[in-house]
Amino acid sequence: MNQQNLSSFIWSIADLLLGNYKQSEYGKVILPFTVLRRLDCVLAPTKDAVLAEHAKRTAAGLNPDQFLKRAAKQGFYNTSPMDLKKLLGDPTNLATNLLAYVEGFSDEVKDIFEKFDFDRQIDRLQKADLLFLVTEKFANIDLHPSRVTNIQIGYVFEELIRKFAEASNDTAGHHFTPREVIRLMVNLIFVEDDAVLSKPGVVRSVYDPTAGTGGMLSASEEHLFEFNRKAELIMYGQELNPESYAICKADMLIKGQDVSNIAFGNTLSNDGHVGETFDYMLANPPFGVEWKNVQRDVTKEHKDKGFAGRFGPGLPRVNDGSLLFLLHMLSKMRPVKDGGSRFGIVLNGSPLFTGAAGSGESEIRRHVLESDLVEAIIGLPTDMFFNTGISTYVWILTNRKPKTRKGKVQLIDGSSFFQKMRKSLGSKRKELSAGHIAELTRLFGAFEEAELATVFDAEGKEVASHILRDGASEPPTLDGGKVKVAPLSRIFPNSAFGYRTITVERPLRDDAGNALLFEKGKNKGQSQPDSSLRDTENVPLSEDIETYFKREVLPHAPDAWIDEEKTKTGYEIPFNRHFYVFEPPRELAAIDGDLAKVTGRIQTMLKEITA
Repeated sequence: MNQQNLSSFIWSIADLLLGNYKQSEYGKVILPFTVLRRLDCVLAPTKDAVLAEHAKRTAAGLNPDQFLKRAAKQGFYNTSPMDLKKLLGDPTNLATNLLAYVEGFSDEVKDIFEKFDFDRQIDRLQKADLLFLVTEKFANIDLHPSRVTNIQIGYVFEELIRKFAEASNDTAGHHFTPREVIRLMVNLIFVEDDAVLSKPGVVRSVYDPTAGTGGMLSASEEHLFEFNRKAELIMYGQELNPESYAICKADMLIKGQDVSNIAFGNTLSNDGHVGETFDYMLANPPFGVEWKNVQRDVTKEHKDKGFAGRFGPGLPRVNDGSLLFLLHMLSKMRPVKDGGSRFGIVLNGSPLFTGAAGSGESEIRRHVLESDLVEAIIGLPTDMFFNTGISTYVWILTNRKPKTRKGKVQLIDGSSFFQKMRKSLGSKRKELSAGHIAELTRLFGAFEEAELATVFDAEGKEVASHILRDGASEPPTLDGGKVKVAPLSRIFPNSAFGYRTITVERPLRDDAGNALLFEKGKNKGQSQPDSSLRDTENVPLSEDIETYFKREVLPHAPDAWIDEEKTKTGYEIPFNRHFYVFEPPRELAAIDGDLAKVTGRIQTMLKEITA
């Protein structure tokens, strides 16, 4: 059974809940039962061996935990003689027996069902006379990994969460990221390390501070295993949403991961991995979400610990906390002497340019650029995510840049790399194909500048596109058509994004036009500034301030001067400006000709009406 059919079948169980549950509450039943049946199926082949081992070790007075995990061939087990199908044999005591069955799991699994608040749902279903019907439905689904792979079950959970989120007007994008975006990010963080990762027995760690259902962690493992089955990827994560956390933890259990590495809680206010660092990291933090609820803790850490803590460079505005996750991930980078780290994070456009010089956002950009941590920023198409159609960007940061990349940042405009979906999913109307992912990965891996030549026919319809590398010539133009060439990949020195904001003052004058001077203090004898004439100018770091001032200001305001005490250094990344291509407007004669044709048609139509 493929994941689409499976998720549709599971979703059909919601019909049983109609009338007793609101549509937005269906997930409270369906998600934990899906997890329970998955675990039930995984443990079925070793059930008898576990029960025998449990009886043997308990009789001997030994702690059976490790023996039972070995017998189950998993990182978890269940000591109840029951399973979902056997529970159906006693409908009268189903609620009591189901609770006892869940209690028979090892502690790692019991925590999962506590996060689902499963006890309450069992009681509610029992009172509504639905418990037997729902349990029977799930008992008849075969979710063993031989029938439904870990990848497929991951898709099932994501599809169910998306549907439940839509039903409750929730934001599905807070829970998971489109798989093709994850695949691109995984490619980007691994591409420069293929030689190392292909060695037998290599062990690496990956961390996601906004783990959701674990999609990014799972995709990392899939990618690594594709070309090295002997590699080991140790997964770490943290998740705030209880249901997403429970699903992620269950998935990690089945994969044989140490689930103590998956922490529950708010990453910003309660770091679940204090003092730990990682080889690779991935994250898709919520876009434009306030961090007011953790403001006290974050601000305290910023003030008390400075750069010894996570938020030393600065704090963004309280209405968007995505840059706080970037800072958190910087603190989790493995030291260069221990191999360093690389991570990818999805951000909206705001972190590229929001905030003037001296603001928290600008200081964060200044820190990552002056520390030479930014490798690349890749612009994605709009309408890629389930809960928003805005432009998004993948930032790749590392503290172990190759020699060729040192002191530089690569910008890649991937906004035209998409194919339209046959059916929209929320706000998601576009997706990356395998070819798009491969091409963007090649552009990043090659660290080269390139252009995109788009061929249009005479009617203005796009018919082909070509990537031009190393000064390659443009493709031929079709009869009556045109070729549009635009930058695709550009490389800049880090300093290209820096500037100094200077404060330009002009003298305060009396009614006679005479400049008023300070009569005392350190500025005695100097002109008093007129605050109403005060202005600021942004001077690129690459240019001398005095040279700029003489050229751009003094010709227009000969009496102006710079208040050097107010000069601030800022950084912004005007991504779109670097890929803008000016297209001259059409000739006036052509526009007049089109207007004349339209006017003629209107006049003809009016004559027909009045005839």
